Amino acid sequence: MKKILSALILGTFFAFGAPTSQTAEAADATFAPPPPPAPSYKWMIRARGIAVIPDEEADLSIPGSDVDISTTFVPEVDISYFFNEFFALELILATTPHDVDGEGSIAGLDMGEVWLLPPTLTAQLHLPITPNFKPYVGAGINYTIFFNEDSGDLGTIDYDNSFGLALQAGVDIFLDDRWGINFDVKKIWLSPDVTATTANGVRVTGEVDIDPWIVGGGVSYRF
Repeated sequence: MKKILSALILGTFFAFGAPTSQTAEAADATFAPPPPPAPSYKWMIRARGIAVIPDEEADLSIPGSDVDISTTFVPEVDISYFFNEFFALELILATTPHDVDGEGSIAGLDMGEVWLLPPTLTAQLHLPITPNFKPYVGAGINYTIFFNEDSGDLGTIDYDNSFGLALQAGVDIFLDDRWGINFDVKKIWLSPDVTATTANGVRVTGEVDIDPWIVGGGVSYRF
């Protein structure tokens, strides 16, 4: 009888008291420290090469007149500040020269060259599809400063600085924790007032819709 009781006690101990390897592993997993959080970066700098492609149309005081504005390829730098993983502000900086030629009733007229400094601020929504693949969209405002006007065949020409709206879409593809490549497209609505005089002193006024597409790619660095 004692042997039977001893066997029952030992069996109960091993069945309910002795931890199994699976129970021990579960306990270890329960009390294991969580993995460290991914680094959170507040700032990002991008350097891009961009094509500035005007979608131009002119409304000038010369009937039937229009303009043609050249496409330009230039470098661009932008700086972004991230409030969190999803929302950021981006300031875009570049300067671009453009040749302007007459079209329509003033075809063949050299209207000179003008430089644009168009700082643009956009608010962005970032969509972290994966830790390394992050598309985004943005909308904001642009203020364009015109300078170094060359009047060409005209006597004088002057472009008024102007505000415009901007839309943006792009993607960052990160190669490691800090460095990535970037592709970006922006549309800016830009319609400065223009005042000019012809070589014989006739005054010309109007508005030129430049409305450029800005397409670019480059590198991203976050910190």
